[in-house]
Amino acid sequence: MRKILFLVFIQTVFFSCSNLKQTTGNTATPKLKLVSTIEIPFDKTFEGTKVGGLSGIDYDAKQDLYYLICDDRSVFNDSRFYTAKINLPQDKIKSIDFQNVTYLKDEARKNYGNWNTTPTTACDPEDMRYNPKTNSLVWSSEGARVINADKEILQNPSLNFIDLNGNFLGKAKLPKNLEIQKEEKGPRNNGTLEGISFDFKYNNIYTNIEEPLFEDGDQANTRKGGLIRLYQFNAKTKKNTAQYGYQMEPIALEPNPKGAFAVNGVSAIQYYGKNQLLVVERSYSTGTQACTVKVFLCDLKKATDVKNYNSLQNQKIELASKKLILNMDDLGIFIDNVEGLTFGPKLANGNPSIIFVSDNNFSDKQKTQILVFELVK
Repeated sequence: MRKILFLVFIQTVFFSCSNLKQTTGNTATPKLKLVSTIEIPFDKTFEGTKVGGLSGIDYDAKQDLYYLICDDRSVFNDSRFYTAKINLPQDKIKSIDFQNVTYLKDEARKNYGNWNTTPTTACDPEDMRYNPKTNSLVWSSEGARVINADKEILQNPSLNFIDLNGNFLGKAKLPKNLEIQKEEKGPRNNGTLEGISFDFKYNNIYTNIEEPLFEDGDQANTRKGGLIRLYQFNAKTKKNTAQYGYQMEPIALEPNPKGAFAVNGVSAIQYYGKNQLLVVERSYSTGTQACTVKVFLCDLKKATDVKNYNSLQNQKIELASKKLILNMDDLGIFIDNVEGLTFGPKLANGNPSIIFVSDNNFSDKQKTQILVFELVK
């Protein structure tokens, strides 16, 4: 998760990927048309918990129920997820009604620890998906890489399988390049596992890192986008079966003052069709409260499987293709820190809906937004 308002400046450097090629997909480009929005008030509470930090959303069509994971590191309340109903009469959001809050449990079936007091026992929830075949959930934690004069925390990211009561069922076996290390190798702090999506048959799980691995190149800057990996896992064996390179866009705006913190990263993904994902890139720059959020149709069909590549630099590989299908800057409304999306119910005209949620980072200067779009193929 990107703690937008509270991060310090990170120096980014231009990098060269002259041997990388981006494939070109041939499928028709879908369109997303804004239908309705609603904002959850900053002071919203539910069953004694502070509602905020919503960084992932998934829809159970059979139950007409949404799962919303909260990225609270047990600071405000214990790490948790919510279920909710979103009322959409005549394709307009009337209300969002929270149904239940469930606390995430670790392998010992205990609640996760408080990041501020016992950081090694804490987690950093980012996304969650429901599997109707197993009636269970999978969620991602970013882990942590904090190395300074005061403390050293090296906590691996994780893909966790749980039942509907939050009880731990198992964990995916992550590849070596997702192990947090003291040296500048592997994942960056706050740039690790972010989005999750099942394919439509629930045979595979896709996940992504938010920012480049150290060995794959530099973070995005205003001239060049970073290069991340998309990961594919077998949902049954929980093993990594493939990895693909994906080129992000540059940071959308120069920060003000110049040299202050700015970032672009992949904040969410959604399976769209065979070999295809919807990819959300979310850019933020100091001095501008809104985020620039772009949605791309990504195709993996011709992309090189880079699972056995130690680095993506100076390699003759093909990247996943990407086509821009939405720039939320064009909507003419304020857009905050969008971190989750899911297919929702069909709209009145029969077209699918896609629903986005933004993470307010528990800040009264940010907004928790639910945005409903019509998918026009």
